[in-house]
Amino acid sequence: MNLFTDIRTLVIASLDAMVADGALPDGLDFANVAVEPPRDAAHGDMATNAAMVLAKPAKQKPRDIAEKLAEKLAMDDRITSAEVAGPGFLNLRLAPGIWQDVIGSVLAAGTDFGRSDVGQGKKVNVEYVSANPTGPLHVGHTRGAVFGDALASLLDFAGFNVTREYYINDGGAQVDVLARSVYLRYLEAHGQEVAFEDGTYPGDYLIAVGEDLKTRVGDAYVGQPESVWLEKIRDYATEAMMDLIRADLASLGVVMDKFYSEKSLYGTGRIEAALDSLESKGLIYEGVLEPPKGKKPEDWEPREQTLFKSTEHGDDVDRPVKKSDGAWTYFAPDIAYHYDKVTRGYDLLIDIFGADHGGYVKRMKAAVSALSDGTVPLDIKLTQLVKLFKNGEPFKMSKRAGTFVTLRDVVDQVGPDVTRFVMLTRKNDAPLDFDFDKVLEQSKDNPVFYVQYANARVCSALRKATEVGLDVSDAATAAADLSLITDPAQLSVAKKLAEWPRLIEIAARTNEPHRVAFYLYELASDLHGLYHLGKDNADLRFIDEGNSAATQAKMALARAVSVVISAGLGILGVTPVEEMR
Repeated sequence: MNLFTDIRTLVIASLDAMVADGALPDGLDFANVAVEPPRDAAHGDMATNAAMVLAKPAKQKPRDIAEKLAEKLAMDDRITSAEVAGPGFLNLRLAPGIWQDVIGSVLAAGTDFGRSDVGQGKKVNVEYVSANPTGPLHVGHTRGAVFGDALASLLDFAGFNVTREYYINDGGAQVDVLARSVYLRYLEAHGQEVAFEDGTYPGDYLIAVGEDLKTRVGDAYVGQPESVWLEKIRDYATEAMMDLIRADLASLGVVMDKFYSEKSLYGTGRIEAALDSLESKGLIYEGVLEPPKGKKPEDWEPREQTLFKSTEHGDDVDRPVKKSDGAWTYFAPDIAYHYDKVTRGYDLLIDIFGADHGGYVKRMKAAVSALSDGTVPLDIKLTQLVKLFKNGEPFKMSKRAGTFVTLRDVVDQVGPDVTRFVMLTRKNDAPLDFDFDKVLEQSKDNPVFYVQYANARVCSALRKATEVGLDVSDAATAAADLSLITDPAQLSVAKKLAEWPRLIEIAARTNEPHRVAFYLYELASDLHGLYHLGKDNADLRFIDEGNSAATQAKMALARAVSVVISAGLGILGVTPVEEMR
């Protein structure tokens, strides 16, 4: 049930009737006609821009169109008033029964209320985290993990067929550095003094890996040159780090559908196949790039390279895919990886990158556009930095990691639910301050607490009603007389519930799961506001011991709020609580 879609359908039908009557010309495009909540709730329940977007093509004044449309809409029993505002906006008020029916629809559908088929079963690949397998995940990865996982759940809720994917960057020099770092811990396990130099990783997390390697191979690698142990330790260490990363993700409630190894692209012909596909389209050539913009580096010299003509697909400059010495650039395997995604039949690709990958967006979009002949969109979402605070001070680095705050540091401090919700209280491309003290506060200023408290408040009211002998079971509230929900404050909550299906579709279309968190806070605020009004107005109290029918109706409304909060938290990967402690 999407009430806004239903009323838009009514608006379109009314416009069609105006065309049939000759009040509007044939051939008008109604695609941009929208029905949405008004900016000011005092203006009505819904508003439509129909007259504004049709005035120019219809060659009529918008107010003239709006007035005629208002007459048509007023003929429908659902519309109690249609008022023209400003230059031609049309504000609509709906009959109370419409909002009462929303409560029943929520209870009937349960947490499936708001589920949409807007995705039409399209296959979507959401790639996120994709950290180098060289150590535990840090706080920046945490935000990307939460954002990507919530986005995947949102898209699934909106009717897409979603694959959650992790790209293992195990094909570059960083895994050689990892192998050397593990080798140092291995020597340390044999009692040797070691020094972490040349960029090796000093984190304590490698101590257990070195000790385990000793258990596996004894002293076989002690005193041996790299040629003996580098490749073997690299494979072993990479898998050990991936086990650590999987455990980190699991602590946050993140489970991937697929892990894809960059290393699998090398020596298998996959990179060559992807570039052959581009070459067949005339997009690969031998050439020399211009020097970087601004000051020319002293060591820069023109070199002929194999280039991808990415400018033909929206990039600023063409990009090298093979160096002058014949080695692949870092971009080549990324092209091959996305070519693999395209050939797997996905209808939409989404990549979640850290903010430091902003310069990578255009070239990657150009590659996917070229590989798919423009048929597969790629949306790249950048997650901005997270600043951590505790006791009013920046949170210090993790000794275990050596150089950064880990995902586990955050989860161990506040738990996975708080971590996930807070990471979604800002849009992904906005910086986020994460204060360990504030996210645990029990106040309205803490959105995690405020939303969870709304759900707990409903559960508490249900328990109290039962304790005084009132029947507020699922069956009783589902059969409640909702015509008793008449107060404007009660109907306001029902109106907010009606926005949920529309919110899901908008959030899914824009790939913005933070909208769910924002909506839940607003819904919780409405519920808390209604509860507090009951302190002064007995008719609005959730429990009326002398009126079972009224209590059942009011508890039906409260339970509907709990249902939608639970559904929204489910999308965010947060467990709703029934009791605050």
